[in-house]
Amino acid sequence: MDCKFFNPSPDNISMDTMKIKMKWLTMLFALAISGAATAFAQTMNTNHTEFAVLGGGCFWCMEAEFQRVPGVKTVTSGFAGGHTDDPTYEEVSSGDTGHAEVTQIEYDPQKISYEKLLGYYWDAHDPTTLNRQGADVGTQYRSVILYANDAQKAAAEKSKADAQKRFKDPIVTEIVPLKKFYKAEDYHQNYYNNHPNDGYPLMVIRPKVEKLEKKLKAEKQ
Repeated sequence: MDCKFFNPSPDNISMDTMKIKMKWLTMLFALAISGAATAFAQTMNTNHTEFAVLGGGCFWCMEAEFQRVPGVKTVTSGFAGGHTDDPTYEEVSSGDTGHAEVTQIEYDPQKISYEKLLGYYWDAHDPTTLNRQGADVGTQYRSVILYANDAQKAAAEKSKADAQKRFKDPIVTEIVPLKKFYKAEDYHQNYYNNHPNDGYPLMVIRPKVEKLEKKLKAEKQ
């Protein structure tokens, strides 16, 4: 038999080659898209943060303590829980706005849980004193947890019940839904770090910070 009948034509070779190349290009494109999607998902997962809004007396104290908790990215001093829009510090201090001094804590849930944050919260203030922390007296200094969703509400209620076992007096901490957080004036932000040797930071905040740092050191051991 004439073997020419078994030799593919140049046209057939070109078509077959093109088909193979197209298959490979399609596979490579699919792999590239898959890899990009995976990398994007990993980046999004790594950058994902959540927020907790907690009130425990003067926000300068709470801010200074939570800034030192591993897994916390930012802490913002502000107001929440009242009925006045965009309140000033002076207005909140009057007690007429219904707002409490609070801190908005942005944290990495891969490094610290909401429940763990609440554990530090109970240590950061006295949750058994109604509308006061030390010499700071007024509804703006009340102990309050403002939850953003049902999961935070359930976690706060459970944490409060567990924390009560550590306190002789009843915990008076409110657990209420967060309607809106209002950032305080700029001079209130990062207050302890900016004024560590002023009277109030030196006498009131520093002992709290030192107590927390001692606890954090013990947790690493």
